[in-house]
Amino acid sequence: MASLKISVGDTIPKGTFGHVPFTEELADHSACGIPTTLSTDSWKGKKVVLFSVPGAFTPTCHINHLPPYLAKYDEFKAKGVDVIAVIAANDPFVMSGWGRVEGLTDKIITLSDPNATWSDSLGLSVDLSGRGFGIRTARYAMIIDDLVIKYVEVEPGLGVTVSGADAVLAKL
Repeated sequence: MASLKISVGDTIPKGTFGHVPFTEELADHSACGIPTTLSTDSWKGKKVVLFSVPGAFTPTCHINHLPPYLAKYDEFKAKGVDVIAVIAANDPFVMSGWGRVEGLTDKIITLSDPNATWSDSLGLSVDLSGRGFGIRTARYAMIIDDLVIKYVEVEPGLGVTVSGADAVLAKL
């Protein structure tokens, strides 16, 4: 992983991500949706929890990282969080499909950071080429309030600790 290029108190650099907004026609999995883009500019004036996984449908991400965020959705909302988003290097269709399988509906936004380009610019990418996965987003979490970083932590090893739902809730 590259060294972290952002810190608490910094304004989040602008990013644009692929995203398939959830609609009811996607609920039965017979449609794929149409990717749009979502910019960090849309987070102006909002409190955002952004967490990153190396890959949709991968064991730790699918079983241990994402589900607690959904289970604690009401707790995040009670602490004033406007947006919860998960980001990975997967394409927008994979991220949308993963979100539908997990039952996210419109509660957690799934964002695509192809080739981990935006994450890499922040020092938040990891090279998993040795496993055949290429460059991916590292496992991290941020709290962003009106585009200012209030919390950013990167997992120091395998597993989910500082980027998990409980750790982030404790910092809100």
